[in-house]
Amino acid sequence: MINNFKWLLLVSLSFVACNSNDSNPIPVDVPVKAGSADFTTYVSLGNSLCAGYSDGALFKRGQEGSYPNILAQQFALVGGGEFKIPYCGDDNLGGLTIFGSPIQPTRLSILGLLPSGSPDIRSIPAAPVTDISNHLTGPFNNMGVPGAKSFHLLAPGYGDIAGVATGTANPYFVRFASSPTASVLSDAMAQNPTFFSLWIGNNDVLGYATSGGDGSNPITPSAGAPGAGFDATYTYLVNTLTSGGAKGVIANIPYVNTIPFFTTVPVNPLTPKLLGGGDVPTGVATIQALNAQLYGPLKQALTAFGAGDRINLLSESTKAADANPLLIKDEALTDLSAQLTAAFTPTLGAATASFYGQVYGKARQAKAGDYVLLTTQSVIGSTATGVPAPINKYGITYPLQDKHVLVASEVAELTAATDAYNVTIKSLADSKGLAFVDANAVLKQVYTSGISFGNYHLSASYVAGGAFSLDGVHPSARGYALIANKFMEAINAKYGSTFKPVDLGKYQIQYPAVLN
Repeated sequence: MINNFKWLLLVSLSFVACNSNDSNPIPVDVPVKAGSADFTTYVSLGNSLCAGYSDGALFKRGQEGSYPNILAQQFALVGGGEFKIPYCGDDNLGGLTIFGSPIQPTRLSILGLLPSGSPDIRSIPAAPVTDISNHLTGPFNNMGVPGAKSFHLLAPGYGDIAGVATGTANPYFVRFASSPTASVLSDAMAQNPTFFSLWIGNNDVLGYATSGGDGSNPITPSAGAPGAGFDATYTYLVNTLTSGGAKGVIANIPYVNTIPFFTTVPVNPLTPKLLGGGDVPTGVATIQALNAQLYGPLKQALTAFGAGDRINLLSESTKAADANPLLIKDEALTDLSAQLTAAFTPTLGAATASFYGQVYGKARQAKAGDYVLLTTQSVIGSTATGVPAPINKYGITYPLQDKHVLVASEVAELTAATDAYNVTIKSLADSKGLAFVDANAVLKQVYTSGISFGNYHLSASYVAGGAFSLDGVHPSARGYALIANKFMEAINAKYGSTFKPVDLGKYQIQYPAVLN
């Protein structure tokens, strides 16, 4: 029915950002001054966004383009000291091994074009060479740890290689922790920072989102003690970082549904051409068969139970506006398994009817407000293991599962948690007199209208938009430079500094497969 759906939905590849007639005024040439802040010893704390993670991996070129490193280069103009980074080797492949066994893949890259003309985006076909058992000697100023949630920064032993297999330790922190019992925060404070940046909390909601809200990676609750609840944990972090008189800058958390990982795959991609494998007449015949054998009977039965709005017949129209929605499972729906089983038993028999009831009891068609994960592209149209034909095609005859889609109720949970986190972050910025970056507003602008600069334009469009890397979650080099500029804006506003924004046009939107 569908042979290769993986990249069919991508926009046409563009290797440069779109031109724009809008431009920002050139800043007045004034001397660079520190203002009231002391940048002698700058330490950055956070997660993958702090580390410079990009294209699904951590690698040297990406680390060099991290927003903390860009900041440190500017701080050096006013007396800032060396900014040490725990580089992941010099090979620029990304990926990790533990005692020779791979545990993280190499970075994503565009390795050519598929027959459809869409970009062939895959991990670079090479073996990772950075082994986490090869420990680096610090201290390091960039304390960004990919995968870290807020409470992980407080956790002793987060860098103990013995805990990697059980999930109590982080392989990236293992590489540069000062000792197996150290915490990220303790290693940061051991450097007596005079200035810090803190951007943490993204993974506290992102893990839930990227797992489709299936419960395997829960949202960190706001309430709870330090090391458990976000509010107390974040307060502890800020209190500790400012305890020696250091000044700093902190950023809030963007909504996850503004990034390409959740906005690229449409909820309604099922056209006759797609369902026909490129042949419209075949697709129309397929739709007619689906309506007669599956969608029609389901619609009739669900209507009898007052739930007819869950399923509609598929359209044979070739207009893009009439493309059909995906079939998904929504855990928030009332389970009608028993009712469907009873309705189908006379025609299908008890065993088959029971199976239909279990499969479609919480099924509906996707709609606006649902978000299909980027990784679900490769699942749509594929065969569900152990499910008999012809009802075994994900998203078409077999519902995409909870892990494949964020439904509206799950998005509401994520929004509520993010809003609560951001209240805490802004309150601490105000009470401690810290510079504050409204990262949520910045990312919303990138998503809704984009940001123009000079003859360029940054948007959240996957691949071509320029703001995000190929993993759909982390910024591109140019995206990180934009973030650095926003951090400098906040620092200038709070401390009277006069740092100048970097030229975004000098930063790449994509890394080539081969990096020297």
